[in-house]
Amino acid sequence: MPNLDWKNLPFSYLKTNYNLRCYFRNGKWGEIMKEKSETIELHIAATCLHYGQEIFEGMKAVQGRDGKIRIFRWEEHFKRMNSSAREIIMPELPKEIFRKMIFEVVRLNKEFVPPYESGAFLYIRPLLIGITPQLAIHPSSDYLFLIFVTPVGPYCKEGFKPLDFFLEQERDRAAPSGTGHVKAGGNYATSLQSIKKAAEAHCQLVLFLDPKEKKYIDECSAANFFAIKNNTYITPDSKSILPSITNRSLMTLAKDMGMKIERRKIELKELESFEEVGACGTAVVIAPAKRIIDSKNNRIYEYSPDGKPGPISTKLYNRLRAIQCGDEPDKFGWTTII
Repeated sequence: MPNLDWKNLPFSYLKTNYNLRCYFRNGKWGEIMKEKSETIELHIAATCLHYGQEIFEGMKAVQGRDGKIRIFRWEEHFKRMNSSAREIIMPELPKEIFRKMIFEVVRLNKEFVPPYESGAFLYIRPLLIGITPQLAIHPSSDYLFLIFVTPVGPYCKEGFKPLDFFLEQERDRAAPSGTGHVKAGGNYATSLQSIKKAAEAHCQLVLFLDPKEKKYIDECSAANFFAIKNNTYITPDSKSILPSITNRSLMTLAKDMGMKIERRKIELKELESFEEVGACGTAVVIAPAKRIIDSKNNRIYEYSPDGKPGPISTKLYNRLRAIQCGDEPDKFGWTTII
């Protein structure tokens, strides 16, 4: 067992034992390879470096009270990765290769799965990149699929506590008919300026508006948006946001709790009427909003006057975490024991 301060892990990369790799060449996938090296060799003209042919996923493995290691909804991540691959003309991954590599990389690094109740988890990062050297803007012929893992603490160092959101009204995260729904690195690069602005305003997360009309709530820089009002779970319906697996899971739980679900356009003016607001994603699970700062209109929307998460966000967070850790029966079939 590595000598790590499990309860105080940052959300950053730490070296583990192995990563796994598989190449696509001559129209077919090769053998799975186990590697200790943390580096890859790329041609200086590789497509991923120049034209952004790169997609990834973010998954988690957690250890339960029973000592068993569980992976959360790996099949949904497999489907989303292949959906991303189709959008930017990359070869789809065979399900058996994806499954085998996910399970094996966790087994090879099982001592890095944080212990139960540490608040940390093993982050799983599948990555697919185009590696053909070329100058013309064409899809790559050859690809590398690799998976590495690393133990991490909460995405937000504050943990499950209300945060300040910065409402971005000048820059866009994605184009109206672009790749906002694809988990590609370029989408995150476009949010860096906004993240910098948010930090300067002492906010922890960025909330973007729709890129076409600047009238509707879209999503955060690395997470989907949701709101609670009148026993209803409300989340945006937009073609420019990433289809979050965590968000879909929360909608299922909310419905199971007797709540109504609304997936629709959310006008900016509705922010003043919501009882609870939050961001949701694999790494953060739920980040409740304390305030949304609208610096353009010199306005602040308050959601947590006592500094605590709202009751429904808390219940959703606890239920999802309980299923992921095996503390609650997984009646939805979301977890797989390694």
